[in-house]
Amino acid sequence: MSSSPQWWPWRKAHSRDIRRELVRLLERARGDAAARGGLSEEALAILANILENGDLRVEDVMVPRVDVVAVAQETPFPELVRCMVAAAHSRVPVYRGDLDEVVGMIHVKDVLGLVQQQMEDGCKPVWQEKIRPVLFVAPSMRVLDLLARMRMERMHMAIVVDEYGGTDGLVTIEDLIEQIVGEIVDEHEVAPREMVRALGAGRFDVDARLALDEFESLIGIALPRAEEEDVDTLGGLVVTLAGRVPEIGARIRHESGLRFEVLDADPRRVKRVRVVVPRGLRTRDSRPAGDGTSSSPSPPS
Repeated sequence: MSSSPQWWPWRKAHSRDIRRELVRLLERARGDAAARGGLSEEALAILANILENGDLRVEDVMVPRVDVVAVAQETPFPELVRCMVAAAHSRVPVYRGDLDEVVGMIHVKDVLGLVQQQMEDGCKPVWQEKIRPVLFVAPSMRVLDLLARMRMERMHMAIVVDEYGGTDGLVTIEDLIEQIVGEIVDEHEVAPREMVRALGAGRFDVDARLALDEFESLIGIALPRAEEEDVDTLGGLVVTLAGRVPEIGARIRHESGLRFEVLDADPRRVKRVRVVVPRGLRTRDSRPAGDGTSSSPSPPS
């Protein structure tokens, strides 16, 4: 009976409840040395992340198409080198025609090898011979399943494709591991900007990629649910309110009284927003908002 399809929804919901309870117990144990049973706080945090990410999908962690840095297969070698230096990525997708036809990826190690070869013998490098394969996965694939597949097939990049074969984005094995162990910043990376920076007097500078539910929790504002039906991020909300992608400096008012000012944007999306919470605006816990306090979660991959 337990294997019958009619029981699957119940088993899935029950599994989520168990995971949530285990996460709660792990979080409680992190501050209690005796309850940790010899495990470090870091180990407990990793276990909690594994449990919490059980239902996380690739689309939740991928780099969206608009942010993908890629090169055309016919790109001249000097231009390829300039692109990789500017992008500061160790791996870059390679496409034929447009981004919907990715043929693989090029690794910076192979590019450096070709640069050295060119310096030694003066030959024109044929970098296309160094293109490596990538995985192609659906956005609905579970993060933990993809991590296992990437490790098994020894691949570090996956292209996320929609039902029509178009490219939705990409994800690297580093992105997946960061979901479990926390953000990985190497010695060449610039420290990421805070997702939320409290300025005081009810003002906040916010990364537009911040999820709306996290925004509500951090700022303490309960937005009307109708506003959130078709958008998931703060940037999406601002675009919806404006009726278009607003320019830098644009100011938009929300019916709750919140005021938004666009700090950074391009023609396709809003990147960073200043949020002003009017004094006396009521929050979910019935206290006035705008006390100038906030926490800053890590930015997405």
